[in-house]
This record gives sequence, structure tokens and C-alpha cells, in this order.
Amino acid sequence: MSEQTMDQKLTRINELYHRSKTVGLTEEEKSEQAQLRQEYVANVRANLRGQLDNIDIKEKDGSITSLSAIARKKKS
Repeated sequence: MSEQTMDQKLTRINELYHRSKTVGLTEEEKSEQAQLRQEYVANVRANLRGQLDNIDIKEKDGSITSLSAIARKKKS
């Protein structure tokens, strides 16, 4: 599949969804739909992670801790 913007991919996901409800999808279209959905979810997760990484929390003692630092501590 060629490089597409996320808007184009979302449009295609919607087209395939509507087609699946009317005439059905071929196996190739089902595969394309699954791949596009995976890419979309991965993009949403990456965007959310980016937003969360830019959030800082002001502690009771006045210090500031980033959420990304807290997440790294929990992983260790």
C-alpha cells in the first residue's frame, strides 16, 4: 500500500466498514481493513504517549515531575 496520510487511511477504513455492511468484503479487503486499523490504533497510541510525556505534575513539596519520568521508574 502506498504512503497515505492518516486522514486518507481513516477515510479508507470507513469506506471498507460501510462496504462490509452492504455488499461484504473480499479476503484482500478484509486484510487491508485489519492492517489499516492496526496502523490507526498504533498512531493513536503514539500520539497519546507523546501528549502524556509532555505533562508535568507539581508535587506537594513544589517540585515538578514529568509523567514520562514516573513511567520510567515504574518500568524499572
